[in-house]
Amino acid sequence: MTLQTAIPCTFMRGGTSRGPYFLKSDLPEDRETMGQVILAAVGSPDARQIDGIGGATTLTTKVVIISKAEPGQPQQIDYLFAQPAVDRAFVDWGPTCGNMLAGVGPFAIESGLVPAEDGETKVMIRAVNTGALIEAVVQTPGRRVRYDGDTAIAGVPGTAAPILLNFADAVGGATGKLMPTGNALDRIEGVDVTCLDVCMPVVIARAKDLGKTGRETAKELDADKDFMARIEVIRRAASLAMGMGDAEGRVIPKFAMVAEPATPGGSVLARYFTPLACHEAMAVTGGICIASACKLPGTVAAGLARVTDAMREEVVIEHPTGTMEAVITLAKDSAGQPTIAAGGTLRTARLLMKGEVFVPGRVWAGK
Repeated sequence: MTLQTAIPCTFMRGGTSRGPYFLKSDLPEDRETMGQVILAAVGSPDARQIDGIGGATTLTTKVVIISKAEPGQPQQIDYLFAQPAVDRAFVDWGPTCGNMLAGVGPFAIESGLVPAEDGETKVMIRAVNTGALIEAVVQTPGRRVRYDGDTAIAGVPGTAAPILLNFADAVGGATGKLMPTGNALDRIEGVDVTCLDVCMPVVIARAKDLGKTGRETAKELDADKDFMARIEVIRRAASLAMGMGDAEGRVIPKFAMVAEPATPGGSVLARYFTPLACHEAMAVTGGICIASACKLPGTVAAGLARVTDAMREEVVIEHPTGTMEAVITLAKDSAGQPTIAAGGTLRTARLLMKGEVFVPGRVWAGK
């Protein structure tokens, strides 16, 4: 008889994504076995993930691993993100996820890793995958995490309590540079692009340069196989130019296209790719990067985004299911040129379930 291994698990929605949150101490120590356990837990590889708790899409098959930071570190919590493939036996440890990040503060408080303050609790988080440091401000009236509230985010029904995410050291997390190629504008595979590394490395192009309006739905873009193949060629070529190596089989850098805003309240219209499918909403980290491009001179977004020259501005990004607001703070570099000082956004999260997820014992043993 093959025994199963029970692993404590908290299932949460973070932003427009959801998945299991684990304490690192409850998982195998070595990364390879940890990855196999994660795949077994979510039911990959299988398009339906019928034998696990995955949601059968990349947005609903995300995994968060949390641990308390070592003493003396600026952060209280270390947040390791895992992106399991749905139909492949592969876990990508490269990117982070700003949506699932929204659940890290509440999870850390609920798990007793961070004591709750009365009113609101600030949780300093280090994104292990990229090194970014983020402050999450969680509503905790009566020293308890509050999930209900009046904040709505596109892509999630209803409203919930706001969670403010401030990315203090957003620039160069993956490449060490704001503009990894050294340029605000590059021509790659015959298309003008901006390669930017703010919270997430993103290759950004104008929709019109790709034969699109930018108003297409996610399904319409996914169905255009020639278009999807073309942007993948551009993304991989840009990855090499950014010093990130061949991006084949990897989810970073991401790709996005931008256009003029379609509504009076919008700053820019955008479509973001994950990267082999169009995001049905907007990733937090990717959105902050796109918003940063809108505020920097010489980028593909600079001539079409509706923004001011204010040093701090809320940039409203129109995406397939609504809008996302990113607050961008500028500074001046040593040459007096604009650079990105910080980026932040509002998200929500909700605790969905606590319990145990079971995986075959042989998987835990690394067999």
